[in-house]
Amino acid sequence: MTHPSDSETLQEFQAEMTRLREELTLRDQLVQQLSQELFRLVKGNASFIPAETGLAEQTENLRSLQEQLQRVEEQVQFYQEQIQERDSEIYQLRQSVQELSDRSGMLEQVVQELPHLYRQKFAERMEPIREKVAMLQRENRQLHAELQSVSYRLAMRTRNPSRIDLPNFPITSGQTYSASHGNG
Repeated sequence: MTHPSDSETLQEFQAEMTRLREELTLRDQLVQQLSQELFRLVKGNASFIPAETGLAEQTENLRSLQEQLQRVEEQVQFYQEQIQERDSEIYQLRQSVQELSDRSGMLEQVVQELPHLYRQKFAERMEPIREKVAMLQRENRQLHAELQSVSYRLAMRTRNPSRIDLPNFPITSGQTYSASHGNG
């Protein structure tokens, strides 16, 4: 089920108000005409009422016109109330449109700020990862250097098979061993 937008509803209300105002204008003209006819009756205008009609008939015509006038006044009152209700609805719709426009503007601003926010949050999340990558790269370079050193020593050993590459052990207190002790 689709709902008409606020602007469509507002246009419908405005069209209805225009139609009601036109009817009210027409009713006002009718009231004016009836008032003029009543005035002629009260003044005893002979051209309006035929001479052969009696006082009872004139009174009946007057009563009929008064009833018509009463009905027209009630209709005018009814239409005025409807116009006031529509004016109130239009005012409320305009308020609602204004609130929705304000909210839309706020949301638009938030949407425009989102890329900056996401970049900032992404940069904050990436900082520990960058630090970890930098640490791994340093460690990688160190391991690479050690690998090259070991490769170099291994290459030197394969060229000089008579020389044995012994590890250097730290010398402990007072115990020194010479190469002759190891051979003897």
